[in-house]
Amino acid sequence: MGNHIHPTTFKISKSERIKLLNQNPKLIWFTGLSGSGKSTLANAVEAQLYESGFATYLLDGDNVRTGLNKDLGFSDSDRIENIRRIAEVAKLMLHAGLIVISAFISPFRKEREMIAGLVGEENFLEVFVDCPLEVCEQRDVKGLYQKARAGIIPNFTGIDSPYEAPLNPIVHVHSDKETLEESVQKVLAMILGKIEAGEKPNPPRV
Repeated sequence: MGNHIHPTTFKISKSERIKLLNQNPKLIWFTGLSGSGKSTLANAVEAQLYESGFATYLLDGDNVRTGLNKDLGFSDSDRIENIRRIAEVAKLMLHAGLIVISAFISPFRKEREMIAGLVGEENFLEVFVDCPLEVCEQRDVKGLYQKARAGIIPNFTGIDSPYEAPLNPIVHVHSDKETLEESVQKVLAMILGKIEAGEKPNPPRV
């Protein structure tokens, strides 16, 4: 089947899209336990980048699983495929010149390394949203930990499936100790220099 697939060579290159948008496309990957605050932080960071004139797009775990990946469960193999598909989508968006922001538990270190290899290690900015399990369980706004403890949700990260913390993230956020604004500024301070390609319409607010 692969012999019959011939990718199209596009007339508009990635470098031309970068020039048009005046930014360096990067994948900002937020990882952490369920309830750690990944989605909240990712949304807040995107809002700041948008206000500063950057073209962005946010990919979030629950949203992707209701559409693109609704056929996948939560076994280890399905989680790996979930992340692989997201990485492929992110790669396409990077070629479009966008700053891609992703918020996924993505518990396995090997799969996050796969993402970096796919999009290019220089384009993969890993943000570890660190929060103790007991604090995540106390938050548990979706009731997921309670269901996992009761055996209703199997293979739940932090309960009966492991979470492998990043070894060298570009940003290490402690969401149980920092305010949301402090975490946002911490992330922006580390990533702005990597995504700026020139003067933006509105100076970044750091």
